[in-house]
Amino acid sequence: MGEIIHQYGFWSLIPSVLAIVLAISTKRVYLSLLLGIFSGWLIINDFNFFLAFLDTLQAFVDVFSDAGNTRTIMFCALVGALILFIQRSGGVEGFILFLQSRLDRMEHQNKGRSRVMVQVFAWLTGILIFVESSISALTVGTLYRPIFDKLGISREKLAYITDSSSSPSSILIPLNAWGAFIMILLVQNGFDDPFAMMLKVMPYNFYPILALILVLVIVLSRKDFGPMKKAEERVRTTGKLLADGATPMVADELTNEPIKEGVQPKAINMVVPILIMVLLMPVMLAYTGWDMALAERASAGFWSKVFYAIGQGSGSTAVLVAVCSSLVLSMLFYKSQGIMGIREMIDLTLRGISGLMPLALLMMFAFAISTLCKVHLETGQYVAQVTSAWLTPALLPAIVFVISCFIAFATGTSWGTFGIMLSIGIPMVQELNGPMAVTIAAVLGGGVFGDHCSPISDTTIISSMSSATDHIDHVRTQMPYALIAGGLAFLLYLILGFVG
Repeated sequence: MGEIIHQYGFWSLIPSVLAIVLAISTKRVYLSLLLGIFSGWLIINDFNFFLAFLDTLQAFVDVFSDAGNTRTIMFCALVGALILFIQRSGGVEGFILFLQSRLDRMEHQNKGRSRVMVQVFAWLTGILIFVESSISALTVGTLYRPIFDKLGISREKLAYITDSSSSPSSILIPLNAWGAFIMILLVQNGFDDPFAMMLKVMPYNFYPILALILVLVIVLSRKDFGPMKKAEERVRTTGKLLADGATPMVADELTNEPIKEGVQPKAINMVVPILIMVLLMPVMLAYTGWDMALAERASAGFWSKVFYAIGQGSGSTAVLVAVCSSLVLSMLFYKSQGIMGIREMIDLTLRGISGLMPLALLMMFAFAISTLCKVHLETGQYVAQVTSAWLTPALLPAIVFVISCFIAFATGTSWGTFGIMLSIGIPMVQELNGPMAVTIAAVLGGGVFGDHCSPISDTTIISSMSSATDHIDHVRTQMPYALIAGGLAFLLYLILGFVG
């Protein structure tokens, strides 16, 4: 493979490893990320503290030079307003009463069944909203948190179900921006028919398949283990939805906003805003990708253009427009019912944004360390180069999976991992005459696994936020389940590598 030359070598691993280890051990996420970012700029500036300080500040400023980052942070802040709206309007209480009436019938027929079924419903909802992982995580957490609280199911469990049904479903049903991005990468790496290759890859994408199945197994068997078992026992014995000392990702006022006096609880006041947001997502993806569809698929039929446009659209634009439109239309909807006046709605919007400022700040930190590792230190390239020198065809899928897991975990981005590893893995498969579809699947599955477990991943952060749980508690309780699915995926790739 030739001599490995990398500007920073092993030092490129320090920022992400330091941030992750400190975050998990101390539970002080902001300080851990800040120290990780500062350590990276120290390395780049040959340990000149003054220059590292200046570059760290500039790194936070540069987060907003990327329009996609800015739109995502705005989306996260505005979600707080939507959460307050649906609580104040009686939508949340109405949804609880609606779902509770049906769960009570199940409970009458089979004691304990309602607890199981509400978790299955949350899992199914996450799968059905496969159009965008952030929207999926946000919707599941927001919709089901009140009913989980009422049934005495831990916030950690909700965050696990939310996180484990968002990204896995988005990559397994690739009629979205995920699929488009992967197909673009396949074209760049020499595939004339990327969609056909995607279809070949899907059966071998073991991690997301196993992650989805494992959620259902855990829920139906009612057999939690590890930190999640302790979390569930805590709720059953003490009634505490959060662990002692836990810091939920949203302010208390966002989860305890009372219904406006005199308002009748109605599920429709919650369902309509959420439905508007979810349905607008594919519409905006198609809108933002339409010019590309016209240029690249001029002779194709209308629906062919639509699906291509959805794949080419801007995910960050779509989620921001979707949540803003949901807010505006919700205001009109509540105003028409006489629930709220304009002044009250503006006040709720500002309070909602204020309540999610910690989340917006955390997203800024996560984007800053991701850019540092991906662009400046080239952490992913270093890991891939170090391991590529001793790979064999039989080991290729399993080792590529592990490398992709580590890169995504260290950088907090599955898409960045796809970009790095597909450009490295595909030529390696061709050179070693290894299994192409299986190796590509290993890259995709490894990227989802690492992103799923990483405390600096945006989908992990949004899952913690929408479930109103402590972020590190979510990471800790989810990790054993993710490791089981990841370990099984590794063994399957190892077996396929040897048996061909």
